[in-house]
Order: sequence, then structure tokens, then C-alpha cells
Amino acid sequence: MPSRPIVLVVAPADEVLRGYCLDSVAVAYDIVLITGTAPTWERRCIRDVEIADPADEQALLAAGRALAARHTLDGVVTWSEWDLVNVARLAEHLGLRTNTQQVMRHCRNKAAQRALFARHRVPSAKAMTAHTLLEAALAAETIGYPVVLKPAAYAASIGVSRVTRSEELPGAFDFAQAGAELSRESAAVLVEEYLHGPEISVECVTHRGTTRAVAVTRKTLGPAPYFEEIAHSVDANDPLLVQVGPVAVSAVRALGLTDGIQHVEMRLTDAGPRLVEVNARIAGDLIGQLVHLATGVDLPRAAADIACGTAPDLTRTRRTAAGIRLLYPEVSGTLTARHLSEGFAAHTPWLRQVHWLREVGDTVTLPPAGSMYSARVGFFTVTGTSTRQVEQRTRLVLDQLTLTTTPPPQRSHLPEAGTRA
Repeated sequence: MPSRPIVLVVAPADEVLRGYCLDSVAVAYDIVLITGTAPTWERRCIRDVEIADPADEQALLAAGRALAARHTLDGVVTWSEWDLVNVARLAEHLGLRTNTQQVMRHCRNKAAQRALFARHRVPSAKAMTAHTLLEAALAAETIGYPVVLKPAAYAASIGVSRVTRSEELPGAFDFAQAGAELSRESAAVLVEEYLHGPEISVECVTHRGTTRAVAVTRKTLGPAPYFEEIAHSVDANDPLLVQVGPVAVSAVRALGLTDGIQHVEMRLTDAGPRLVEVNARIAGDLIGQLVHLATGVDLPRAAADIACGTAPDLTRTRRTAAGIRLLYPEVSGTLTARHLSEGFAAHTPWLRQVHWLREVGDTVTLPPAGSMYSARVGFFTVTGTSTRQVEQRTRLVLDQLTLTTTPPPQRSHLPEAGTRA
């Protein structure tokens, strides 16, 4: 049998939310892997592996050279937001197809994105960077409340909150700065205009400088002032694609991206679609899987094809809809109950999966003290014929779910018995 092309995958992430990506690529490619820990579930998909921290540039380059010495590599790909710049550097080092390091740095920096959007006349939000609370206050007054504060170079909605008046600014700045300090690229805080309207994303595929918008993802956000994403749905027949697709394509072009998958976030305002940010990788929260369930378009396979210089097949083979609901507790505390009514799943073939991320007895912590990594208890996915049916079925599942947390006891401000006030 003729040998298959070999693609290097960097940082495959966890099996629960990213395992489908590796499985998809493995259908058509032999995979060699660079990962920070010894592979476990990944072994079903891979041919070879090097253990190295992708955040360590020199270690990553050394691991890539070792694999290139043992195999003829056709491409390199990652779906890890945190490693986009280092993987671009690795691809350049190995002589493989990639976006430039500078382009990927812009994709990792929301302030740089805003500047490029303005230069290329892509509708976005007014924004200013701040390194101190005073700078943030001046920026907020210049832009006008309400504003959004966020780390200039981070992800996963960490450190992001809406501020409606000046009194809220110090807490929001501390929240954003704590997230910014986790970034490898920038410790700055971005103060930007709040865009009123529903939030969506457009999933795009770019090959040799030509971008195609393949699907729209409609989003549901958790309670303000935070921007936790609690649900996504994709409908192959969504009429929004015609309206927002060209805006997403213009945003990808403004950043100079020539190849890969993009997750383009925007808001539908009264003035039309306006850009939030472009993420130069497959979206998280199983959105790539939702796109495949709804349209038949395989984004992980497309990412590998593009990395190896092959035109991706974006033919739609389905015309349905799919959604995911991410389960958050109402309050922080100890998880005391979490289950789906017995027998419900057996009679609902459209309920694709239910997965729990936390066990009873675990502590779950909502923002601002926590983030999606500490707050999410689980998720489920459903399919349907339309967005409306996906929403109806999501509500049916929620009615059959029990999710209970017990908050920690409030500390009394009264002196204990036998002590003096």
C-alpha cells in the first residue's frame, strides 16, 4: 500500500473536547505528535511522539527536529490557542507551510487586531490599551460607558467583563489584569466599546489566501457582567451566513492570514455585524464537531489538508443542525448532585452525548473567583432539523437534569461564644 502523508500535530489537548480533532485527522494521515506529557488516549491515532512543552520554544524546535529526522513531514498543525506563535515558528524552522509568526502574533493580540481592522475598514469596536487603572479610566471616559475590559492577549473569556459605570472599573481592571498576567504575549488590558446585540461566530477555512465562510455558530452567554459562553448551535441552513460571511472574510484578510481554520467572533448590532476577534484555529467547545454534524464539513481534516498543501474538501453533505449546552451551577460551592433522569437518554437518539466534568463532592467556582475551567460541571450535545428544534430539545434535556451546589457557609461577623468582642 502507498504510504500516507505524515502530519505533525502539536498540543492535541484533552480527549473530551479535542479528541474528535485527532480522530478525524487520523482517518487520512499518519500522525506524529509533540505533547507536554506522555500520551494516553492519543496512542490510538499516532505513529510517533516527542515529549516537549510547546510553550518552551527551544524544546519545541528540538522535538520537531527529532521527528523530522525520523519521518518525512508534510505539514504541522495545532488547534491550541496558546501555542499558535510557537507552532508557526516551528513550521518555518522545518520548512513547512504556515502563516508567518508576525501574523500569528497579531491573532494572539486583540489590540493589534483592532488596529488592523481599523486600517482595513473592517467594522469593529473602538478600543484602547491600558497598563494602569488610571489609563483604563481615561480610556473608558474617552470611549464612553458601557465598556468591556479584557486581557489584550488571552482567551476562554478569562478576565473579560462589562463595566457600566466608573465605580465598577477598579474591580473589572483587577479581574482583567489577573488574566493578562497569564499571557505569554502581553500583560496589557484592553478597554473597548461594548457592542450591543447577539454574539455569533463564523467558522472559516482559508487556503492559499482564499477564505470561505462555512458555518455560523449562534451563542448563548451567561449572566452579566461576564461573558461565559454556555451554549452554541450550528444550523446548515442559517440565513445569517450570507450576511456575516463577507465580514468574516474581510477580517481574516485584514490580519494577513493565508492558510488554516479561523473562528471569527462578532456581534450583530443595529449598525450591522461588528468584529469582536479572530481566533486562528478551530473553535473550542466542540464547535468543530457541531459543524460536522450539521453540514458534513470536517474542520480538523481541512486543517491537516491545508497544512500539507492540499485543497480541503468543503462539500456540504448534510443540511441539519446541532448544539451544545455547557452546564454551570447557579452558585459557587460544593457539587452535591448532578445527574440526568434515569432512562431519558434511551428514548432520545438526538441526545448525542452527556459528559460530566466534575464529580459530586468537587468544588466549583464561578467568575470572578473562577473561570470556565473551574465552573463548568459538564455538557451535552443534541441534533435536530433546525436551530429551533435544537433549542427545544436543549430545553427538554435541561428539564431532566439535576445540578445542585451547596455554597460554603457564611462566616459570622459576631464573636464566638466565650470570646470578647
